Formats: sequence, C-alpha cells, structure tokens
Amino acid sequence: MPRNFWDIVNRVIHEADVILLLLDSRLIDETRNPEVESKVRAAKKPLIYVMTKCDLVDKRKLEKVNLKPSVFISAKEYLGTTKLRERIIIEGKKVFKTKHVLKVAVLGYPNVGKSSLINALKGKSSAPVSSISGFTKGLQKIKADNRIMFLDTPGVIPYMEKDSNKHALIGTVDFNRVKNPDLAIMDLMEKCPGVIESHYGVEVSDDFDHTIELIAKKFKLIKKGAEPDIERTSKMILKDWQTGKFSASSGKRNEWRNHNGI
Repeated sequence: MPRNFWDIVNRVIHEADVILLLLDSRLIDETRNPEVESKVRAAKKPLIYVMTKCDLVDKRKLEKVNLKPSVFISAKEYLGTTKLRERIIIEGKKVFKTKHVLKVAVLGYPNVGKSSLINALKGKSSAPVSSISGFTKGLQKIKADNRIMFLDTPGVIPYMEKDSNKHALIGTVDFNRVKNPDLAIMDLMEKCPGVIESHYGVEVSDDFDHTIELIAKKFKLIKKGAEPDIERTSKMILKDWQTGKFSASSGKRNEWRNHNGI
C-alpha cells in the first residue's frame, strides 16, 4: 500500500464531518479496519458502519451484527440507500447542528463497493466503478444532493496485513492475480459451509480438494491427461464470488425487499 494512500485517508478523516466505513456483508469481521476505526475515534468524528452487498446474505444473520450505528445496503439492488442517507443526516446533526452540507468520507478495503455506493445514493454515475481493485486512485469530491458531499478515497489495507486468502475473498486482489486460488476457495468453503456446493450443484464433502475436482469435471475444466484443472476451476469460483454471482448463505435475496426500513 503506497504511503500516499494513507496520506489521503488521514486528510479525508480530517476534512470529513461524517465517516462511512464500508464492510462486505459476507465477511464483516474480515473487512473491518482497526487502524481506520482508531483514527476516526481519535478525530472524534461520527462513524457509520455500512454493510455492503446485503442482498447476498441472509438478513437474519446480519440482524445479529452488533455494530452501532450500522446500515445494510445493496448498491446493485438499491436497497437501504434511503435509510443510509437518513442516518448520515442524523449523525451529522449530532455534532454539526447548523451545518447544511455534510462532507462524508467513504472508507474501506479496495473493491468493497465505495464508488458503487456513491453512485447509488447520487442516482447517476459520478464515481468511476470497476471490478478491478484499486481503481479509485485519489481523493474525489462528489456532490450527492444538497445535503451531502462525498469524499471518495482509494481502498486502504491495514498496515503489514499479508493475508492472501482474505484479500482474494474480499476482492482486494483480482481473481486473475491470486497466486493460490484453490487455497482461497478452501478457506471460503470453511467459512460458508455448503454455499459453493449448492451453487454449483455438487455434493458436500469434507474433502475440499475433491469438491473442487467435482466442479472442474462438471464444467469440463480438464487439463491434458484428463486431470481436473484445479487452478482454472478455483479462479472461476473466485470470479463468481467476487462479482456476486452467488449468495453467501441459503437466504433469498428478495427477503430484504420486505425488511422494514429497506
């Protein structure tokens, strides 16, 4: 992580009135950033936890999350955007009672959905969006409406964090650049039992290698010598995970449509 990224983060925390820390609903603990949270607390700025991609997780699981204040959103499905806007105004008024336009920092890991969130709240594309991590290169100021000015930043990774499986699963590293995609997929199978097997229609097994082999054979991803191509198969699964092709639980996406406040 280049030093200037942290320079931008420090600057944006100083400039902002309200901070949004974006977390992937599928991997909430993994996408928290203790360094950012500590800096925000030290600056005495309001912090809102924003759980992105909520349509990919059973809402009953997310309702057990004990982070306050928090809002569940899906930029893709336009879920929770009104509730998030209301929460920003509420938290901002607690500190800046007479301020009309609030500057809102958007922080989180690379590719966690910062630009997509800004575009969803604005209603039209303003922040550039890409599935490639690290696409946002510098601080960008984007006016959402007459009350909110977003400060979009590059994604930041905690200092010295070297967990390659985690970075693969949260999309910090693009699936094509992951060195050992099979290890990341096995980690995902352990974190979300039965999810991959259900999506690809194969039997659940304690032997994760065998499961990947079954998926390879089903999709005819075979190397010379009729051997299952584990790397290609793992990258296929990782791509589908990173791009939200399948849910992180057995919960149905549309159950969020009936959730109060969404």
